[in-house]
Amino acid sequence: MRLLWQLLAVAAVAFLGGQGLLAAQDDPWLTLVLGLLVAVASVFVYRWVVRRTEKRAVTELAWTGATAATGWGTLLGVGLFALVIVNITFLGGYQVHGLGSPMSALALVGFMAGVAVTEEVMWRGVLFRVIEERAGTWLSLGLTGLAFGLVHMVNPHATLWGAIAIAIEAGGMLTAAYVATRSLWLPIGLHFGWNLAGSALFSTVVSGNGTPEGLLDATMSGHVLVTGGEFGPEGSLYSVVFCVMATAVFMWTARRRGHIVPMRRRHARTADTTTLPR
Repeated sequence: MRLLWQLLAVAAVAFLGGQGLLAAQDDPWLTLVLGLLVAVASVFVYRWVVRRTEKRAVTELAWTGATAATGWGTLLGVGLFALVIVNITFLGGYQVHGLGSPMSALALVGFMAGVAVTEEVMWRGVLFRVIEERAGTWLSLGLTGLAFGLVHMVNPHATLWGAIAIAIEAGGMLTAAYVATRSLWLPIGLHFGWNLAGSALFSTVVSGNGTPEGLLDATMSGHVLVTGGEFGPEGSLYSVVFCVMATAVFMWTARRRGHIVPMRRRHARTADTTTLPR
């Protein structure tokens, strides 16, 4: 039941926030403010519902170190996406024609903040964490990563390859960032930085949702495996390769720290109960 209550709580914030952001999309300042409010509300609602349903301190969203972890995650997300764009540019797939719209970029800061926080508390904070308790780290990572990729199939210009790429990149890398730190702040920053770079900075298509008007007036062209086609750079092989590399580093760190949770086996639980004193 706790999984249901937690999902309902964070999904309600995501839905209401999404509706508000859609209604305010023509006003950059209002979009910025609403997006930041949605992000803050998601954090507080998650902390509240987890405390109520699990009767524990919400260590995965502890305030201590939150700013530093989110900041480093944001820088890493921007850096990884910039690395993808540099490689695509080298092959002639990304062209800058001038400056774009600073006000539109400002609105995207708020919008992407709301998206990053709501998705992370739902997918990594609730779904992955609860499933991991029974299925173990690796199986939970695979299941929730695949589901996260498939959800993106509903986007306007979604492709099967794009969904697979998202499952590998975001489903793998963001979950691994959580496992390595056992904190949601790093994946929140990483998610935000990646989306911010793709939309507000480089003005590329984000997960098949169209091309936003960011700081740069830019276009993309070339082979789909290089540029990602209509799905955007997240469908580029460069994104897959760099995110897999980041995932490997995070999971190596998680293993070194003893953060990998094994699958709970039924016969092991039965054995434990039979050894209890009578």
